[in-house]
Amino acid sequence: MKANLPEKRYYSIGELAKAFNVNASLIRFWEKEFDIINPKKNAKGNRMFSQADVKNFELIYHLVKERGFTLEGAKEHLKLKPKESINELELIKKLEYIKQTLINIKNEL
Repeated sequence: MKANLPEKRYYSIGELAKAFNVNASLIRFWEKEFDIINPKKNAKGNRMFSQADVKNFELIYHLVKERGFTLEGAKEHLKLKPKESINELELIKKLEYIKQTLINIKNEL
């Protein structure tokens, strides 16, 4: 799943929840469970997620929601094979882009 977010430095928890179509509580839960999600907090104490946090959330979302990993399995996979997980997710994103491009071309004919 690719987050459909505008290009900015930081995102609120609401923006992240909407982009991934999940509840804000799931984001807070995964933040506690996974060390790779480290949002900053503003003066009011609201979480502000960086581009790196969004990429890490995409990776966790892919492992847990799309591939069916348990939380412990996803943690283990990220610990043992972080590069492999990132490369796999990037490949899936590229294939989805190619698929959408081909669908667009087909619809234009």
